[in-house]
Amino acid sequence: MTHLSNYQGPGQLQGLQTVFIGESPFHKEAKILYLFQLLGGLLLPIYNYLTEDCLNSQSMKSKEELKTLVKEVEAIAKIAGNYIRTERTHFNYSKVEIKGLNDLVSHVDKESERLIVKALKALLPGSGFLVEENTSSEKGDYTWIVDPLDGTTNFVHGIPCYAVSIGLEYQGEIILGVVYEVSREECFSAMASGGAYLNGKPIKVSERQSLSESLIATGFPIYNFEHLDNYLLVLKELMQCTQGLRRIGSAASDLCYLACGRVDAFFEYNLNPWDVAAGALIVKEAGGLVQDFKKGNTWLYGKQICAGNPMLFEEFSSLVNAHLG
Repeated sequence: MTHLSNYQGPGQLQGLQTVFIGESPFHKEAKILYLFQLLGGLLLPIYNYLTEDCLNSQSMKSKEELKTLVKEVEAIAKIAGNYIRTERTHFNYSKVEIKGLNDLVSHVDKESERLIVKALKALLPGSGFLVEENTSSEKGDYTWIVDPLDGTTNFVHGIPCYAVSIGLEYQGEIILGVVYEVSREECFSAMASGGAYLNGKPIKVSERQSLSESLIATGFPIYNFEHLDNYLLVLKELMQCTQGLRRIGSAASDLCYLACGRVDAFFEYNLNPWDVAAGALIVKEAGGLVQDFKKGNTWLYGKQICAGNPMLFEEFSSLVNAHLG
């Protein structure tokens, strides 16, 4: 397995050329990559052929393969989280850039993404990337979906919580998810058909059976106000029939809090794949349900998500559907 030490600063991984995977299922690709680096461009056609063959031949259905990969991704997420935590100690709001209305970014988002992408490329050569800050855009049968700092607004204002989110999509399905909540040093993880975990311990969604017992998480619209009136109608109903609403500020963390039973349901619109890919898998593997507002399955790319424990999900999703579906 790859051995990744705690992050010491933004340049630590810049010298990374090859991550040796040892006995993991991905060592073949890593060795091919290393050979290519030694011998140069003449081996490019051979490298492309062999790595494509390696990736296509692996169905990613083996639990042992995925267990190994999850551990590697957890280590990468923690390195990025350590960097983010260190930067927060001396971060100044003057370093913030504006991507659009209420859409913030900083050098911390970008550097976190660069180090994550570099490590993931070495871990699974030939894979593609869908990332928030566009530091990489390759496509492949295997696609890493990465939010290097989910909850940027919280981060720049010095408010917990914010997280690193890394999901792996294979042929249209999310098969791996890791969310590292930086402030609490909580690492949530899951793999397809393998259960969900928090810092290595199994987690599951709550068993509260009705909205009257529930605590609901959501995210407020910040720049797309197309559905604002209907969204407020949902809030109005939920305020009157639940124990409360929470706006935490990180969709990845919202989903993980649902997965471990801290909240009972979550909904939000105008989200991107990197906001929900990892967290939604963690919810599913913890026993929760995930849909879009129309009770369909377009939650990953459809910019809307509704999730909850199975005991109250029909009641909750029907309320959301009535106004936003």
